[in-house]
Amino acid sequence: MTVRNLLLCSLFIAVVGVRADGPGDNLPDKVRRIPPVGIAVNDDDRAALQAGLDQLAKEIEGLRTSLKGKAALLELLPDVQIYHKAVLYALKYQEFHNAKEIPIAQNLLKTGLDRAKSLREGQAPWTTATGPVVRGYLSKIDGSVQPYGLVVPASFRPPTPHQFRLDCWFHGRGETLSEVNFINGRQASPGEFVPANAFVLHPYGRYCNANKFAGEIDLLEALEHVKKHYPIDDDRISVRGFSMGGAACWQFAVHYPGLWAAAAPGAGFSETAEFLNFFQNEKVQPTWYEKKLWHWYDCTDYALNLVNCPTVAYSGEIDKQKQAADAMARALKAEGIELTHIIGPKTGHSYHPDAKREINRRIDSIVEYGRQQTPFEIKFTTWTLRYHQLAWLSIDGLEEHWERARVNAELFFLGDELVIADTKNVSALTFALPAGRTPRDWVTKKVKVSLDGQVLDAAPVQSDRSWTAHFRKQGDRWQMVEKADDGTLRKRPGLQGPIDDAFMDSFLMVRPTGQAVNDKVGKWVEAESKHALDHWRQQFRGDARVKDDAEVSEADIAAHNLVLWGDPSSNRVLAKIADKLPIRWSGKVVSVGGKEYDPAHHVPVLIYPNPLNPKRYVVLNSGFTYREYDYLNNARQVPKLPDFTVVDVNVPMSSRSPGGIVTAGFFNEHWELPAAK
Repeated sequence: MTVRNLLLCSLFIAVVGVRADGPGDNLPDKVRRIPPVGIAVNDDDRAALQAGLDQLAKEIEGLRTSLKGKAALLELLPDVQIYHKAVLYALKYQEFHNAKEIPIAQNLLKTGLDRAKSLREGQAPWTTATGPVVRGYLSKIDGSVQPYGLVVPASFRPPTPHQFRLDCWFHGRGETLSEVNFINGRQASPGEFVPANAFVLHPYGRYCNANKFAGEIDLLEALEHVKKHYPIDDDRISVRGFSMGGAACWQFAVHYPGLWAAAAPGAGFSETAEFLNFFQNEKVQPTWYEKKLWHWYDCTDYALNLVNCPTVAYSGEIDKQKQAADAMARALKAEGIELTHIIGPKTGHSYHPDAKREINRRIDSIVEYGRQQTPFEIKFTTWTLRYHQLAWLSIDGLEEHWERARVNAELFFLGDELVIADTKNVSALTFALPAGRTPRDWVTKKVKVSLDGQVLDAAPVQSDRSWTAHFRKQGDRWQMVEKADDGTLRKRPGLQGPIDDAFMDSFLMVRPTGQAVNDKVGKWVEAESKHALDHWRQQFRGDARVKDDAEVSEADIAAHNLVLWGDPSSNRVLAKIADKLPIRWSGKVVSVGGKEYDPAHHVPVLIYPNPLNPKRYVVLNSGFTYREYDYLNNARQVPKLPDFTVVDVNVPMSSRSPGGIVTAGFFNEHWELPAAK
């Protein structure tokens, strides 16, 4: 590595280093800004950077025209756009945090121009380069370009039939990890672990959220992009990370256990309450619905799923964040599983050299063996249909969200039943074996399935030796059904709430253009919608799509979750569906579950299947639900509101809440208000 790259690497390590969260970060009324406000840029530097941005923007627009009809090259435009966006955000929003970042930004603009020139000439040399490379993709969520780092092995020589191992590495907490710093670091350093003859994917994760929410989707989108452009072996992909990245690794391992050959989390956190109490000395006092919503990201609740994902954990012996692996070890032990936990002797928040070698030895051995595509036995647990699938099992319905669901299922290729399964809190499921995965003799057999001791006839195995069978409970009895979706309004995968779920897929903010029911509500809507847009950009690094209500088209309704701001008087899209929602809202009353609230200072906030397109959500008056106080520690970044709530706007919005919460709850599995108690 050159001296220059060593210096850049040092800067990158400083940028992503862990910030020690002190007791001052437990004061909701004195919240420091994240990301922090950067340094002032002098006039000469600002003018030079703006000139470079203007030039690169002109090149990008020119490429949109010149590359029409050249789909393969046009598809690479995000590899140029990431450089423009990185410098634009830093300059426009005062996110240069160190004077050294200004010449770095100038170099990034130069790289962007070089790439634009190559594309204009029909070339893209970075796509075949080895070593550290930065790529970009267009996110479905908000249409933003997002960067990721990739370490390409020296043995990669396209075109090649050889498929490569890939490790996903999640970065640590970095409150100043702007796109400028991320891209610069990923161009300079290959990172902590660089296995031989393997790719390493470094997702940006949309900044500093421990790869939650949009950060979670960032990995899935970046991984899809890598697999489209490089020969990756699906059965030899692992997840790894340290500190905040270790927390991300835990959550990907337990929520998507069927995707990975192995997981290697280091330090981090694995749940919310115990970690904040132990690490942050915070007395955690959740509402009843916040406590339920911990089941979204508390990895201890999903520990059973590591049966399906070989895991090697690491902690420094004297690191406070050893608590994460200790908590997981207890949860695993309760499931009859012993955690492999490598300890760095007398080591704090870092890797011990001997431990690194031992971790690599074990992970290399696991990944060489590869992921088991069709395990004979599945043990799977979930609390939400956001996470519903493992190998040949898909849970299509729950009896009650945010209560534990389990499925233990086995394939039997001898005897009368192909699958024997026991379930808990499951109302619908699908078994699906891909082509070629069932034995030859099953093609002519009458297939049976045993569900909770009930033996049912099932769909036959197809001639390509694939098999799919859907089952749904009717009362206490299982029945085979033709398809997973029965056409009724019910919670299902990707349409199960709560509010934050709408921001994990394509969404459109819809502004009201009419007169609000009153000035107080109108001012709250204006302030809260601005807060949602500003904080989406700050925390999830994208400019949300926004349209006036009069401009929303049928194509928008088909393509996006609609986030409707305002009330039925001010937002014409909301007016169209107001009588089809489970709440009632007029100039005279807000009615929820038989209780009435004064519309002069109460606003309903909710998520619901869009009556204009029930395959998508509609959200009323909310962005993502955690706020400024929660940015201070990643373990706090969990949903703060359930499916519906009523906000009293007489109570000022704060670092923890959009106002006074007078009622809140979850719709039942048919998207109905719960029965009054």
